[in-house]
Amino acid sequence: DVVITANEATILEKFASFDAKVVFGAEDFCWPDKSLASKYPKVSFGYKYLNSGGFIGYGPELYQIISETPVKDLDDDQLYYTNIFLDEKLRNKYSMKLDTQAKIFQNLNGQSGDAALKFEEDETIIVNNVYNNFPVVIHGNGPSKILLNSLGSYLAKSWTATGGCLACNENVLEDKTSLQILMSVMIEKPMPFVEEMLQKLVDLDYPKKKIHLLVHNQAKLHDDFVSSWVEDQKNNGYASVTYKAFKDNVKEWHARNLGIELCITKNCDALFNVDADVHLDNPQTLKHLVGYNRGVVAPMVLRVGTAWSNFWGAINNEGFYARSIDYMDIINMNRRGIWNVPYMTGVYLIQRKVLDNQATRPNYINRLMDADMAFATNIRQKGVFMHVSNLEDFGHLIEPDYFPTQYMYNDMWQMKANRKDWEDRYILPDYWRALLPETQNPMPCPDVYWFPIFTPRFCQELIDISESHGDWSGGKNEDKRLAGGYENVPTDDIHMNQLEFEQEWLWILREYIKPLAEKVFIGYTSDARAIMNFIVRYKPDKQSFLRPHHDSSTYTINMSLNEPGIDYEGGGANFLRYNCSVTNTRLGWAIMHPGRLTHYHEGLKTTKGTRYIMVSFIDP
Repeated sequence: DVVITANEATILEKFASFDAKVVFGAEDFCWPDKSLASKYPKVSFGYKYLNSGGFIGYGPELYQIISETPVKDLDDDQLYYTNIFLDEKLRNKYSMKLDTQAKIFQNLNGQSGDAALKFEEDETIIVNNVYNNFPVVIHGNGPSKILLNSLGSYLAKSWTATGGCLACNENVLEDKTSLQILMSVMIEKPMPFVEEMLQKLVDLDYPKKKIHLLVHNQAKLHDDFVSSWVEDQKNNGYASVTYKAFKDNVKEWHARNLGIELCITKNCDALFNVDADVHLDNPQTLKHLVGYNRGVVAPMVLRVGTAWSNFWGAINNEGFYARSIDYMDIINMNRRGIWNVPYMTGVYLIQRKVLDNQATRPNYINRLMDADMAFATNIRQKGVFMHVSNLEDFGHLIEPDYFPTQYMYNDMWQMKANRKDWEDRYILPDYWRALLPETQNPMPCPDVYWFPIFTPRFCQELIDISESHGDWSGGKNEDKRLAGGYENVPTDDIHMNQLEFEQEWLWILREYIKPLAEKVFIGYTSDARAIMNFIVRYKPDKQSFLRPHHDSSTYTINMSLNEPGIDYEGGGANFLRYNCSVTNTRLGWAIMHPGRLTHYHEGLKTTKGTRYIMVSFIDP
């Protein structure tokens, strides 16, 4: 439990300054016998009590010290040395002193606040801020061992301000696809965007013939999809595929331990655990972890836009989260390296040498702890280092706590909780280009603009949700959904609040539609309020067109949810004042036009099939 940060010449020079034969480290705790505190020599400024975790002395004196009385195997070494030191005759005989101001020895237990890292150009050292000294033997005694592990990521030229992570280049594997892997995929509860998460595992740049796949699904919501996905993987080149489905009723703790057992029985070289809230956006992730060649190593992943990650830099006395001094620097990539941490979860690689040895083998059961806490607690108690790397950008974490499960397409409701993933699935890439000042947005009619917004998947899912809900208005003037109960220009439609999507849609208007409107209608700004948000359905045998009218809006968006010439024929919008029509509409694109004054328009007749559009009257 010691890190030495200087060479022998420096240590001997410091030792010589004491003018003593033997020097022990010192601390503020009189341990293991508190009753001896009053017998210590008075120390006016410094640590008072002997700590035997670090000492230095001449061989003859040290030999005589341990020969003073018989020493039994189970005797406490610190108490033994303390009794000799407190005997004034023996203390003088052996010229014993305490390093009361941490010139050589820095004991961290109880004094962790006295020590801090100091970053010099080519070295990182410890400074004792109380006594203004630079100790060179850093002792993680007692519960401070976890702090020592953290400091060890920097000390002894492991990490420097100019060179970065020097220790990261040690003992690396050059052949990063040499190991046989057991990839354990754990889906323990309903989770947004499971489809993308699994696809990213398929896309990992690692030979599938060297991967044994274990999938555990305990979420009934995902049962059909995951079962189908697993069947597909059986023909995708993996060395083997093992599936524990929802119906198998295998609990999380046992499923995770099964991963360890399978890795051993299948003679794998490493276990690669991936939970369902982990999205590995970097296909090289597994190669990187293999190349680091650490016993237990994780890629750092964060919830987008937050400080929530898959590791803790420190823990408190109860074993729960505590903020380490470097946590924010690590997650913000101000410091890149491979860091010794007391807790990790979600995604990590464990080498076979850790699994084979019963003394170091992980276990996911510890009293009534959650599996992640049990894993970290057990492996800490076994003295196995856990490392997390932020040398690369590996991916991100999903926010699972605001995930509805009652809808046909639950991921549609995730635009706030998991915005990145929602945008990746539902927003067209061309949308972002449409926002650029240099992009000329199409204007098929005067002051009628055309924008790419939603992917075909969003459009189809919105149609599916609407048709599954039913209760279309029928295009009647009498409409109980409206405050006045009457619609002057009715359509066959469903309102967003019927689908429980009203607030989500208003958020979409503010976040995605408002910036487009402010770009093309220069000088106009608003909160993009809308009372009328509805999906319209046109059919030749139902309502096939809409008579000329003004919209009750400052501006309107009209978005195509399906394709002309494929899903329907006819349709479109005709702006009578300009004798201009938009008929060849594009899937997921919206036309935007002024509403109540200048753009008198009509809905052209749909002659075949079914046409769906999404309409919002913005700033009525």
